[in-house]
Amino acid sequence: MATHPPGDLIHTARVRAGLTQRELARRSRTAQSVVARIERGQASPTWSTFNRLLHAAGFDLHAELEPHPVRGSHMLGDVSRILALSPEARLLELRNISRFLTDARRV
Repeated sequence: MATHPPGDLIHTARVRAGLTQRELARRSRTAQSVVARIERGQASPTWSTFNRLLHAAGFDLHAELEPHPVRGSHMLGDVSRILALSPEARLLELRNISRFLTDARRV
């Protein structure tokens, strides 16, 4: 999975849209200096600002979580811990996992 700093993605979107930093800032109701600092990697935008800048350049970002295997670990290693829980505690754990997955899908 490739990862790119937010500033690189903002810069690429802005250039592909044919916008200057000032034009992107105006469209996104952000200061030009903020756009410049983000593009240089001197500031890290919030998720909201990041999406607003991309949207102002005419792009949308789609992100998803991808589980990856952890070396030296296996999901079955957690079975004994789960089996030791009371039925109520298992239901609480299931609820927490469900909430996490629901929240992750919103991102």
